Amino acid sequence: MDMTQGVLFVHSAPRALCPHIEWAAGGAIGAHAKFDWTEQPAAPGMFRAEICWKAPAGSGARIASALRGWDGLRYEVTEEPSEGVDGGRWSHTPALGIYHAVTDAHGNIVVPEDVIRTVMVRTAGDPIEMSTEMERVLGQAWDDELESFRYAGDGAPVRWLTKVG
Repeated sequence: MDMTQGVLFVHSAPRALCPHIEWAAGGAIGAHAKFDWTEQPAAPGMFRAEICWKAPAGSGARIASALRGWDGLRYEVTEEPSEGVDGGRWSHTPALGIYHAVTDAHGNIVVPEDVIRTVMVRTAGDPIEMSTEMERVLGQAWDDELESFRYAGDGAPVRWLTKVG
């Protein structure tokens, strides 16, 4: 089984959810998780944490799914590509739900050809409509909502979460 790694960024969570997030993220990859929680300056009363993880390919999706839909929770999960498996990024906000994108070796979003062709047909050559559709495809709304939370995490402590055995 190919191993990969990634990062779970919990951008904002109510204190009561923090131990449940540790349990769910660790359980998704079969590891014990203990996060270093710090206050989230972008959302007073909320907490944030970052944890690097190493586990079998596909674990990013398992982590993102384990956390999906919890009230007040903003998070992102990244997974680096591995042998024969694309990388990925999952972003979640309470207002927008979850967004998933395939990523390349540098973390860039990869938009499949059929999606680009669909956008071209749907927008019928209108540059403003095309720009709006491509922003949707690239998850711009999630980036816009999460940017202040990402910035607030600069310099925060990071731990490693590794699947054992």
